[in-house]
Amino acid sequence: MALKDRLEARRRPEPAEVSSAEVGLSVIEGMRPEPKPVQQQKPAEEDAQRTNRAASSVTTAKAAIHALLVERHADDIDITDRAGVRARITSVADEHVKSAGIAINRLDYGHLIDALLDEVLGLGPLQPLLEDPAVSEIMVNHPHQIYVERKGRVSLSPVVFETAAQLRQVIDRIVSTVGRRVDESSPMCDARLRDGSRVNVVLPPLAIDGPCLTIRKFSRDKLQPEDLLAMGSATTEMIQFLDAAVRSRLSILVSGGTSSGKTTLLNILSGFIPPDERIVTVEDSAELQLRQSHVIRLESRPPNVEGKGAIEIRDLVRNALRMRPDRIIVGECRGGEALDMLQAMNTGHEGSMSTVHANSSYDAFGRLETMVMMAGAELPSRAIQKQVSSAIDLVVQAERVRGGARKIVNITEVTGLGDGEIQMQDLFVYRQTGIDAEGNARGFHTATGKRSIHLDHFAQRGERVSEAIFEPAVV
Repeated sequence: MALKDRLEARRRPEPAEVSSAEVGLSVIEGMRPEPKPVQQQKPAEEDAQRTNRAASSVTTAKAAIHALLVERHADDIDITDRAGVRARITSVADEHVKSAGIAINRLDYGHLIDALLDEVLGLGPLQPLLEDPAVSEIMVNHPHQIYVERKGRVSLSPVVFETAAQLRQVIDRIVSTVGRRVDESSPMCDARLRDGSRVNVVLPPLAIDGPCLTIRKFSRDKLQPEDLLAMGSATTEMIQFLDAAVRSRLSILVSGGTSSGKTTLLNILSGFIPPDERIVTVEDSAELQLRQSHVIRLESRPPNVEGKGAIEIRDLVRNALRMRPDRIIVGECRGGEALDMLQAMNTGHEGSMSTVHANSSYDAFGRLETMVMMAGAELPSRAIQKQVSSAIDLVVQAERVRGGARKIVNITEVTGLGDGEIQMQDLFVYRQTGIDAEGNARGFHTATGKRSIHLDHFAQRGERVSEAIFEPAVV
């Protein structure tokens, strides 16, 4: 969306709403209540009214200044020059405040300039939340209710949108930058911000209370394995094992529930891939932040206005096989692409990775089987299980435990197929022992005592893994 169009959108007033009660009272005779004697207002009420009048005055001033900015500078503002844009906003604001005789203190004036700058260059009221490093998720339930997540805990934010139109303008700005669209005919959309943060949008009539927007922020600093240790998400032995598993080209499935840290964990695991290998990533919305240089990033495409031109994840996985990849990383398997991913792992692309929504390592295989059936291939259950068991070597289960902390709760190894089921064993687990005084999960990671069946494979690939890391922790 062009800057001029974005600025013009802010000028469109919303129609005033009149309640049915007001209409009804205006046409019923003899129903007017008798006037009540005027009571003297209390000081607290007078202060509240003055505060509301001041806030209304600032809001009105912001709309007027925005209109003047559109009128004078819509065609010559350079959005890459933040200092220059701020100077122009300040100049227009100074002129309007003086000519209109608006009484505003220095603090409110500074907030007014910042709000206008966010409207022009950023995402309006959400911009301060996006710039706050402590905020990991922003959840806009409707224009006047925004929740945020900080350190795993969700709380109501004082930030709100002035109108539904202002929220809709921010949504249009987000989706247009990545070539997506969202409107009444297509009221749901997945998109991303420039920094890779994940965005989901739902519009009325599906969202009953108004436009709904969810932003899952990505850390500006790419997490390292050391960060998992510092946060208590894994142990040194677990990291050593995963490092060897990735470098020796075991195929890994990262499993977990919503907001359990699957994508973050996939990013960290991909960092163990040697830099001389060619990697192709396939995603619905590009989120992965690989550190290697020899990376090809592919992103699916939704249908256009006419319902044509869609490129599905499955199409991209098939095409990736023709690009001479050493490894294929699928951001998330959700449907029929699971079959193509498994076939790729079974035909010379060992060491590939993906994520899946599942509540446990064991449930992950059931999910894979279901998704293979969604591909339309009429394969018997036994054949699907054979594909899964021969393609997947490890399942790393992530979980968001009580209190919001994200941990690796299982590293599970596939040992084969027997008795009509996929056989597996847990190598490392997280054992929760209770809840502390602040409501956070308390527990520890430990090896189960079972040795990996891939120790010989590690040795053949030059990866030294001590059997001592499989010794259970002494508590």
